[in-house]
Amino acid sequence: QIATFGTIKARQAIRDAARVMDVPYSVADRMAKLVPEGLDVTLEACLADPKCELRQAYDTDELVRQVVDVARPLEGLIRQDSIHAAGVVISKGPLTDHLPIMQKGDAEVVTQVSMTDVEKLGLLKMDFLGLRNLDVIESAVRIIREGVCPDFDIERIPLDDATTYRMLARGDSEGVFQFESAGMRDALREIQPTKFDDLIALVALYRPGPMEFIPEYARNKRDPSRLKFQDPRLEPILSPTYGVAIYQEQLMEISKRIGGFTPSEADDLRKAIGKKIKARLEQLEPKFRAGAAASGTAPEVIDYLWSLMEKAGDYSFNKSHAACYALIAFRTAYLKANFPVQYMAALISSVMDTKDKVPFYVNVANDMGIEVLPPDINESVLDFRVVEGRIRFGLNAVKNVGETAIRNILEARERGGPFTDLFDFCERVDLNVVNARAIESLVKSGAMDSIGPSRRGMLLVLPQAMAHAKKVRQDADRGQASIFDLMVEDGAEAAGGSPRQAGSGKEGNPAVRRRNGGLPVEIPTEDFTKEELLALEKETLGLYVSAHPLKGIRHHIRREAGHLISQLGELPDGTITTIVGMVSSVKRITTKKSGELMAFVTIEGLEGSVEMLCFPAVYQEAKDLLVEDKVVKVKGRVDRKEEGETKFIPLAIEAFAPKTGLEPLSLRLDGDRLPATILDDLKHILSRYPGPCAVDLYIRSSEGTRRLRLGDSFRVDPQACLFAELKELLGEGCVCQGNGASSEGAARNGAMRNRVPGNGTARNGLARNGTARNGLAQNGS
Repeated sequence: QIATFGTIKARQAIRDAARVMDVPYSVADRMAKLVPEGLDVTLEACLADPKCELRQAYDTDELVRQVVDVARPLEGLIRQDSIHAAGVVISKGPLTDHLPIMQKGDAEVVTQVSMTDVEKLGLLKMDFLGLRNLDVIESAVRIIREGVCPDFDIERIPLDDATTYRMLARGDSEGVFQFESAGMRDALREIQPTKFDDLIALVALYRPGPMEFIPEYARNKRDPSRLKFQDPRLEPILSPTYGVAIYQEQLMEISKRIGGFTPSEADDLRKAIGKKIKARLEQLEPKFRAGAAASGTAPEVIDYLWSLMEKAGDYSFNKSHAACYALIAFRTAYLKANFPVQYMAALISSVMDTKDKVPFYVNVANDMGIEVLPPDINESVLDFRVVEGRIRFGLNAVKNVGETAIRNILEARERGGPFTDLFDFCERVDLNVVNARAIESLVKSGAMDSIGPSRRGMLLVLPQAMAHAKKVRQDADRGQASIFDLMVEDGAEAAGGSPRQAGSGKEGNPAVRRRNGGLPVEIPTEDFTKEELLALEKETLGLYVSAHPLKGIRHHIRREAGHLISQLGELPDGTITTIVGMVSSVKRITTKKSGELMAFVTIEGLEGSVEMLCFPAVYQEAKDLLVEDKVVKVKGRVDRKEEGETKFIPLAIEAFAPKTGLEPLSLRLDGDRLPATILDDLKHILSRYPGPCAVDLYIRSSEGTRRLRLGDSFRVDPQACLFAELKELLGEGCVCQGNGASSEGAARNGAMRNRVPGNGTARNGLARNGTARNGLAQNGS
């Protein structure tokens, strides 16, 4: 494998310098965050820009100047070595004849040079990318063949499956390769993919840089008549991507058709663009300009096309690469859309080692209408499985129960049939492999609910059950038998059976001989409280399965929270948002400087949890709310460290009180300055969030403000993401839920004032200036 070498970036250099200078962490963190986010941002570039916050602080704050001066020589130094995610080097002879190698960990042997140097040495570098999603697809196909369709072939699924594209267009892509982030789901809803080429384009577009072209791609896809090409030769090249130059292959084709490049020269251009080799681009520019002029291209078009080439280094993507990813993405989407239960069972099994992903995907399954059942000692297998249209937890999900123990349990169940009670279970499994800790976890998780009267009772008698089982095993090994064994054997022989079938040996079923004698010890029937049972599930499974304290208000949470807790890791550092969750733990500490109380508070949602750092001022205001099991609404700031860990810094905390009414969604528009395209975009956004909430338009004109109620086909589900999209389109002050007329100047003072005036006509069934079209507006006032 090939080594990679991580270097010290600008922010990390400031943090490292501050640490050795004994600057408090909070101060160092603020300094580091003065560096703008980005892959190639350097301290030198920041200090050269008078508008940069770091430069301004450097000029005015002596401590910042000292720290940055120490940090500057650190930037760019190698911080650590690692292993390339996919790169493998191949040679025809021993690698040690060509380059130095080293050992990482117990087994991996890696190069001591980077991939660039490997290529310079003339060795073959190949990328073999292992994806968990390929295992998920394989597992899902196996489950489908076993239970639904024996001849199912993932290689032969139709790439135009309408069910799949409808699901993707709704943004229901959690668990779909490449398409499950919140931003990608928004992009899916915006583009409304209808063919495989749309998915290839999305894979290429959803990256820093080309993301800015997603709205243009979406608008042109909805209305191809908007497409205009500066040169007719561009139409066959760019029309498949609705006028957006997305792929390196498109730039190569432009260079050949317009610039007169040979295929070899076009490939040189691709390499220069893809690897950002500016010197090579500068060499190719005169040839492109000369060739384009010779082919009759207008000078302004040549300038435009070359500017595309120069900018493409920041965003262009290889189409064949994007197509490979899109194919895997489509297959996972197809499985989710057409075989949802089987796919989700395979998906959840694949993330068993990731504590936050299991509750997230279990919640996704619940949202899809799929019931996820707790583990069951008589029904569960190693992984999650499908049982009568529902998903049964795998025993592998139970903490403290290893794979060896599970296999021993499954073998005992296969030999002797279902377990009948706790004593039967202990007698039939190997207690040297399935130890007391493992059995306790199985009981606590609910896996033994089907064979015992109560979890509390089974935990109380577990020591006696294990002791009894050991004695039975010892007696069997010595050849001794109880009177019940003899009675059952006699009865079996009299009925024509064999002593082995009903006996007490290792292959027999001990429950048979207790048929008349009962259990050796009576198991108490009194159980834990509901809250205690849920806590035991959380302890042993990492999540609530049989019920969840937040399940009854999940829809309210989604409507009123700015983001779900599971989405915080996708947000940029410093983002201000609102979350709703349940307090699951509180750790109070005293600050060293002031001696004030602060707290580390874990907030749990349906799909995951996050740690909050409650500093003294906020903690003092909200300490009465920060108690376990309390549901709170928190406005705060996303705090992401260099290592990628996400925390939440609360600014305000309040008790969560779900809104019971569904007040209309009010949108305020300035009718005198309303561009026609806004109505198109507004209709598109509203149609993507169908729900029970009415929508009112408050349209201000020179004649006053008029209210227009949109028709039932435009009722919406007032989710936070809907509000975000509408505010981006109309302006922050133009969207609210409730009486929209209360803020008379909002439409006039919102973002709408900067938009181009419209032509005063209604479009696409949305009424304007109080005039209803196509029956969509019910009444105006």
